[in-house]
Amino acid sequence: MVSLNKIAAIVVGSLLLAIGINFFLVPLGVLDGGVIGVALIINYLFHIRIGLVMIVCSLPIFVLAWFHNRDLLYYSISGLLFSSYMIDLLEPYQYYFIYYIEWTAFTRAVVGGFIIGTGLGVMLRFDCSTGGTDLLAHFVTKLIPLNVGFIILMIDLVIISVGDYLLPDDTLFLSLVTITAGGLGTSVLNWRKPAL
Repeated sequence: MVSLNKIAAIVVGSLLLAIGINFFLVPLGVLDGGVIGVALIINYLFHIRIGLVMIVCSLPIFVLAWFHNRDLLYYSISGLLFSSYMIDLLEPYQYYFIYYIEWTAFTRAVVGGFIIGTGLGVMLRFDCSTGGTDLLAHFVTKLIPLNVGFIILMIDLVIISVGDYLLPDDTLFLSLVTITAGGLGTSVLNWRKPAL
């Protein structure tokens, strides 16, 4: 049965992700963690659309989910497809935002990370997501008895470290600020998540 709450969470969360990525991170060349971070690295290096790269990078994780947790898979696919579409849809407007609003790089990293984290938090609160490394971390916890948040943090740190090595600009500090603010944005909405 289709849940209107989950559909609304996917729409709102995807819009927040698209705003945070296009209007705050991309103009600075800053990274986020997870599949979004990998997509940003590939976008910065090869100018391939972020949403498209997110879909391609998520395919192996979704194949794994197909065999282990199909319920979680369906809303994750919907979240991934819609958020990828919204990210690519808003991409042409990112430089209009920069032109009319002047903020420091640090402020953009904090606000962008928080908006992205809030978007993910909205989705997670209603048991949907964009899949990606969140799903991967969920499966890793079944093999290794570690906290899922710790696994996500480790994956994020590896991704931004690789990005810092591959990309010409030194954005490691701003990327760390982004994932920290994103973690706070996600946590605020899921602090005491009620059972659905």
